[in-house]
Amino acid sequence: MTKVAAIQMASGTNVSANLIEAGKQITNAAQAGAKLIVLPENFAIMGFKDADQVKVAEDDGTGPIQEFLAEQAKKNKVWLISGTIPIKSLLKDKVYAACLVYNDKGERVSRYNKIHLFDVHLEITNETYNESETLEAGNEVVVVDTPFGKIGIAICYDLRFPELFRQLVLQGAEIIVLPSAFTAITGKAHWEVLLRARAIENVCYVIASAQGGYHVNGRETHGDSMVIDPWGTIIDRLPQGSGFIMGDIEIENVHKLRNNFPVLQHRKISCTLPQE
Repeated sequence: MTKVAAIQMASGTNVSANLIEAGKQITNAAQAGAKLIVLPENFAIMGFKDADQVKVAEDDGTGPIQEFLAEQAKKNKVWLISGTIPIKSLLKDKVYAACLVYNDKGERVSRYNKIHLFDVHLEITNETYNESETLEAGNEVVVVDTPFGKIGIAICYDLRFPELFRQLVLQGAEIIVLPSAFTAITGKAHWEVLLRARAIENVCYVIASAQGGYHVNGRETHGDSMVIDPWGTIIDRLPQGSGFIMGDIEIENVHKLRNNFPVLQHRKISCTLPQE
């Protein structure tokens, strides 16, 4: 059995201040017994505008944010999943929203670049988001071998694309982490139901770490970080504010449930269309 933690923040525009807050939460979660800790999307910066992420973007493998993550993982002897940080792309004025994975020695072992970009207009609040203006989409599904089980990675808007989650499971994922910064309006409508659906339909644990609260850029994020078991039961959650939640994960529960309730084996991946 492994204790895991999801950290929730309301990150601001100052990278140094955000790192201080993240470091405090990582240490608190580690002292509470967590061996795997997940940070939220954009934990290091929630800028006044999307282009602010480009200004603080780091080269892959070097930079103060990446040094902070490696140090925190090593110091606290935890596996640390970085939420997202901006990593430079070859395209001018664009970055990747990269989720980095560090082992308990502070070594980076994997990277996932957010695949689905949030380009939407929310008519009810007149909010417009165009992530593709500053982000380059990833194109690789990532599953990481860890001492706690195989971990698949998805980020925020990825949650709405069940085919990605099924691909993660087909590649062996037993746990799926989902760093996010869901908007208040979409989170209230869809966050919990989508998270629980992804856990249920894929018979896996889900660890969702979220931004939650009011940000100095005027944005409000939904929060409600959760740890969910393979039956869709919410083990722990944090509706709002900064802090962390904990949950016990037992991978044998995934194997037992997949054997007793073999929904993944019952898939019908082809069908015959009716004749006209």
